[in-house]
Amino acid sequence: MKKIILKMLAGILILTVVLIAAVYIFLQQEQFGKAPSGARLERIQKSPNYRDGQFQNLSVTPDLAEGVTYYKVLKDFIFDKSKRLKPESVLPSVKSDLLHLDPNEDVLVWFGHSSYFMQIDGKTMLIDPVFSGAASPVKFTTPSFPGSDVYSVDDFPAIDYLFISHDHWDHLDYETVLKLKSKVKRVITGLGTGEHFERWGYDLSKIEEKDWNEEVILGDGFIVNVTPGRHFSGRGFARNRAMWVSFVLQTPTKKIFLGGDSGYDTHFKKIGDKFGPFDLALLECGQYNYNWKYIHMMPEETAQAAVDLKAKKLMPVHWAKFALGQHDWDEPIIRVSKASKVKNLPLLTPMIGEVVNLNEDKVFPAWWENVK
Repeated sequence: MKKIILKMLAGILILTVVLIAAVYIFLQQEQFGKAPSGARLERIQKSPNYRDGQFQNLSVTPDLAEGVTYYKVLKDFIFDKSKRLKPESVLPSVKSDLLHLDPNEDVLVWFGHSSYFMQIDGKTMLIDPVFSGAASPVKFTTPSFPGSDVYSVDDFPAIDYLFISHDHWDHLDYETVLKLKSKVKRVITGLGTGEHFERWGYDLSKIEEKDWNEEVILGDGFIVNVTPGRHFSGRGFARNRAMWVSFVLQTPTKKIFLGGDSGYDTHFKKIGDKFGPFDLALLECGQYNYNWKYIHMMPEETAQAAVDLKAKKLMPVHWAKFALGQHDWDEPIIRVSKASKVKNLPLLTPMIGEVVNLNEDKVFPAWWENVK
C-alpha cells in the first residue's frame, strides 16, 4: 500500500511539473508581449503612480467588491445561466468604404466593444482595434458575436494615430496590431505598453507612451492629454506593469474624451473641470458586474461620468461584441439609454460599421430592439 501511495504522489508531482512547464511555455508566446525593462522600467519606477512594484489607481481599488470571493465569481460564470450573454441572431451592421472617405468630413465608425475609427480635421485615428474574432489568447473562450466582425485591417486607410488605452486582450489585439504595422504612423498609449509594441517590431520612434497628466503635442493643432482611469492592466499573471489610461483629444475644431476602461470615481469630474466641456465622450458601458464594481462602471455611472466630464454627447462603447461580463448582451445600452434620458444627455448609438457625421445631430434608431 505504501508503494502505491508513493507512486501516486510521484505521478501527481510529475503531472504538476509538466503542467507548470506547459503554462510557462504557453506564456512565452509573442502574443503575450513583454514586461517593461531597461530604460523604460527605470522611467516607470520614477512615476508618482508606481508603488510597491506596480502602477496604482488614484483611489483604493479592490479587484472584487466587499464580501465577494473568486470562488463566487467562478461559480457564477459556470452555473448562472439566467442571462442572455450573447444575441441569438446575427447583429445588424453596415460595411462602409473607409478607404474613400471625403477627407473634409469629420466622421466616427464603431466596430463593437471599444474599437472605433475617427477622421477629424483631416487626420485618421483608430482606437483599441480588435479584429481577430476573440478577446483572449484562447480564442474559443471569448468569441466575438456573429455580425460584429465585418471589418478587417485591409479595410482601413493609413492611420495617423493609433490609440491604445491599456494592454488587456479586448483592447490590445496582437493579430490586429501586427497587421496594422505598415499603416500606423504613430502609436499613443500608456507608460509601459510600448514594450509590447517593441517586441512586436514597431519602431520605437513611432511610439508615444505617457503617464497620467502628461501631454503629447502632435502638431497641426492636435494635442493629446493622457488622463487617469480606474482599472488595471496585464496580459498574463503579472498585473499593473503598464499604465491604463484615458485620453483628452483636442483637434483644431473638436474636443473628445476617449475613455478606455474605468470604474466610476472622482477623476471624471476633475478631468471635466480641467479640460471640459467635451463635444463627445466615448465611455465604457458593458462587461460590468457588482462583483467587480470598482473596475467597470454600471450604465447609470457611465451617464453620470459623461455629466461629470461636461460632455455634450455620450457614445457608450464596450458592448455588443464580447460576453465578458454577466448581463444580458443588450442590457448596457438599455440601461444607459434610460439613465441618459433622465439627465437630458444626447446619445450616439450607431450600428456597427455605420458612418457617423460628427458635425450633425442625429437621433439613432434603437437597432438592438430588433435583435433576439
